[in-house]
Amino acid sequence: MSEVRVRIAPSPSGNLHVGTARTALFNYLFAKKNNGKFVLRIEDTDAERTSQEYVDNIFDSLKALGLNWDEGPDVGGNYGPYTQSERFDIYPKYIQELLDKGFAYECFCTPEELEAEKEEATANKKAYVYSKKCENLTDEEKAKLRAEGRKPAIRFNVAKAQKAFHESSILKFDDLVKGELQMDTNLIGDFVIMKSNGAPTYNYAVVIDDALMKITHVIRGEDHISNTYKQILIFEALGFEVPRFGHLGMILAPDRSKLSKRHGATAVSDFVEQGYLTEALVNFVALLGWAPSDGEEVKPVDAIAADFRIGEISSSNSIFEYDKLRWMNSHYIKMLPMDTLKEMLKPYLTRYDLTELSDEQFTKMVEITREPLTLLSDITEAVPYFFGQDVEIDPEVQTEVLDLEESQKVLNDFVEKAQTWEWTEENLHNKLEEFRGTWKEQGIKPKATMWAIRAAVSGRTRGADMVGLLEVLGKERTIHRAQKSCKVAK
Repeated sequence: MSEVRVRIAPSPSGNLHVGTARTALFNYLFAKKNNGKFVLRIEDTDAERTSQEYVDNIFDSLKALGLNWDEGPDVGGNYGPYTQSERFDIYPKYIQELLDKGFAYECFCTPEELEAEKEEATANKKAYVYSKKCENLTDEEKAKLRAEGRKPAIRFNVAKAQKAFHESSILKFDDLVKGELQMDTNLIGDFVIMKSNGAPTYNYAVVIDDALMKITHVIRGEDHISNTYKQILIFEALGFEVPRFGHLGMILAPDRSKLSKRHGATAVSDFVEQGYLTEALVNFVALLGWAPSDGEEVKPVDAIAADFRIGEISSSNSIFEYDKLRWMNSHYIKMLPMDTLKEMLKPYLTRYDLTELSDEQFTKMVEITREPLTLLSDITEAVPYFFGQDVEIDPEVQTEVLDLEESQKVLNDFVEKAQTWEWTEENLHNKLEEFRGTWKEQGIKPKATMWAIRAAVSGRTRGADMVGLLEVLGKERTIHRAQKSCKVAK
């Protein structure tokens, strides 16, 4: 068996979508499972929609996900991608071969003439198929049309190719994911493979590129199934080996509609910016239509690749469950080494002056706030009370906690006693236990006691571990904030 070679070939008309990332991942996993090669090709033949910004985003997103391609033109010692726009000199050769073999012909139809054909088909309630009116033009007729200033497009002759390689008009192929698929090629119509301006169309260029790059398996979204029939015919007409095709179901939003920005992030870069770990995103995306053999969902990409079986990918659409992704991201955050996590959180703490905290205090702050984090960006709203001399009190907390008579008694007692405490973790733990016990004897529940202190020093009733919180704040700030709450009590 020849070396397995797969590719991801995004169009740079937008940031890398999570659906394209899933396709890239499945290609990558298939290559790694079979000791093959994973190729990146940028399909930028549509100049009007192409942007270097999007090209850069594709590169950065794939690299962030760890989906590094194996080959391409050497760029400064690194593999760059293949780029269609830099391969335009290749495509005319094979156009001429198709013309010489009779599998293609020049079409001089104007846009207005083609539109008239479509309108007629619509009026007759028929699916539009090109009339083939240019198929048998004589050399004299072609010369006359050229003299009028018309430049021909090149159309592929579907019927001739189908008849040459198949017994009937039904074209079948065995899909790696969906099983046998078929289509009556009479419904396709002769399609343009090169525009009148000399630019190759997608269905033509992709065949030439896949053939020359020796791509053995084409794994892509099911929205390409209709293109596959056209591409198979071109492969056959040029005598190229036809690759195996596998078409993945679509990714849908939780409401079963097309996944869009109204549901949340859709581009890989958006997920990264919001604080999703790329390891978690890769792990989650791998489970969209596929399941590991051992049932263990959380595992690194190498383990997923070793277990990957393309024949077991579901042929159905997959639901993008943001809640499950957040759960998985939370799990990965918990697994991060502390030093790594600290560095990854810093971009989300720019509104705070981190120089207020020593490295030891910063470490402690992260230790006591990491547990509920589902996104790295959650840290922004989780830690404001660790900074500054004073703290902002939530109005509801002020009314329902700090203004209570029992809270004022607790706080006044806390301010008095805390001034004598040694401010170490072990001692704070013991002193708080002792303090709660004292007030419990007076009929005030420990929860109410701690709520009063927490509300005074953090402005909230929920948050980080109390001992750790006081340890980071330090003795002076803790007592200062508690005293301020005593002053504003009713």
